[in-house]
Amino acid sequence: MNINTGALLIVVVYLLGMLAVGFVVGKLKIKNSKDYMIAGRRMGLFMVAFSLSANNIGGGSTTGLANKAFGSWGMSAVWYVLAASIAMIPLAYFAPKIRKTMAVTIPEVIERRFGRPSATFSAVLNILALFCLTSSQIAASGAVITTLTGIPLNVCLIIAGIVIILYTTLGGMIADQISDLVQFLIILVGLAIATPFVIKGCGGWQAISAKLPEAQLDITKIGWVTIIGYIFNYFCTFLSGPEMISRFETAKDERTARNAALLSGVLMAAMAFFPTLLGLAALAVKDQIPGITGATAMMDVTEHFAPTFITGLVSAAIISATMSSADSNLLCMSTMFINDIFTKYFRQDNPLTDKQVIFATRSCNVIASLIAMAISLGGVDIVTMNTFAFAIRCAGPFAAYGLGLIVPRATKASGQVSIITGTIGVIVWQILSGGGFFLGILPVVFGCAVGAATFYLVNLVQWNRGVQAAPSAYLTDDEVAALVKKESEERNL
Repeated sequence: MNINTGALLIVVVYLLGMLAVGFVVGKLKIKNSKDYMIAGRRMGLFMVAFSLSANNIGGGSTTGLANKAFGSWGMSAVWYVLAASIAMIPLAYFAPKIRKTMAVTIPEVIERRFGRPSATFSAVLNILALFCLTSSQIAASGAVITTLTGIPLNVCLIIAGIVIILYTTLGGMIADQISDLVQFLIILVGLAIATPFVIKGCGGWQAISAKLPEAQLDITKIGWVTIIGYIFNYFCTFLSGPEMISRFETAKDERTARNAALLSGVLMAAMAFFPTLLGLAALAVKDQIPGITGATAMMDVTEHFAPTFITGLVSAAIISATMSSADSNLLCMSTMFINDIFTKYFRQDNPLTDKQVIFATRSCNVIASLIAMAISLGGVDIVTMNTFAFAIRCAGPFAAYGLGLIVPRATKASGQVSIITGTIGVIVWQILSGGGFFLGILPVVFGCAVGAATFYLVNLVQWNRGVQAAPSAYLTDDEVAALVKKESEERNL
């Protein structure tokens, strides 16, 4: 077994740091269930913005992005992440409205407007998808650790799973956001420092570009249809993604939520270029690095041309990228199960106390993580299932949640019907497209479009018939005041 001692040391320090964050936060900051689930709604601009960014910059946006640049996408691979940063601009319009709901989860808002059956259906879709994503992120984290350190895969899977369980379970959303801040800084700083070293080691950008086919340097090589498709894809998944929504709910006020969305877009735009340039550099010098592939391009070219310390930083960046999504998926899934399923159907007549809610959510974290670890250890291929589940969980609730925030006259039936048609739409397009672009449209975009169209169609029909509007997505001023007072009292206990 060949262990990379430098990378191993950085991995150990990083993992111990995450555990320390979870332990300290759990001891000092968690006073009530809102602290645990949504950080007490008191996070500032940078905490929210960096957390939003870390959740979107995973393994696919680092090593995966370099892989695309190394392969057929070339310079246009930058759009794989740049499209996400552009999608944050319209999302900034919705961010204050999301924060204004004073909710904890997406199904909670859907229930207010369109009833419990619609909320439950949305919760089930999200919980299943988040569980699949947690399993894949544990598997990805373990795979990255074993690649960088040489430790056997099964051991790395167990290590990654235990660390994710402990710091997420102990510290909840506050620890999650602190770790997101640290993780994104490691990713951004590590790649920002490594890229100039690698480019210089390859002879400079002029030497790199001279060795590449002209098409590889075309930033629009993948075509504007694909680029625009990705922008719509990210916007749809962001607006109905529980990881994103939960971050906006942690903001201390509506203005902070809006500005955090815009700042996150800037941060992600910066991140889009570093892995792309590293992938192109690797392609230009591939004859000098034996055994290099697209999957290993970023690490191989960094290790070959950058100092050992820089290679260690990039190693930590890759691990940070893969683990930054796992904790969020896990916490959102457990929060949604306890908030929208367990308390509504199993403890409605005997509500949980605040301490019991925290205990139940923590228990759910542990159980779900252990099952996810078992799946990853079994080597189950869940990539296709993840893609499908991710599309379904977004397309169904998209119109009911997103449009329900901005159409006050929406009728109850419009939200209910849109959830069903959006889900059917994404299933049909998934089958026709095989999960990719069909007629230039991704399944999740088609499903969201179908849901939005039926949402407005049903509303138009019912408005003409004088059907009454569904209840508001927002609490009244008195309800907000009472909620704030309750949370303050609980925190001071």
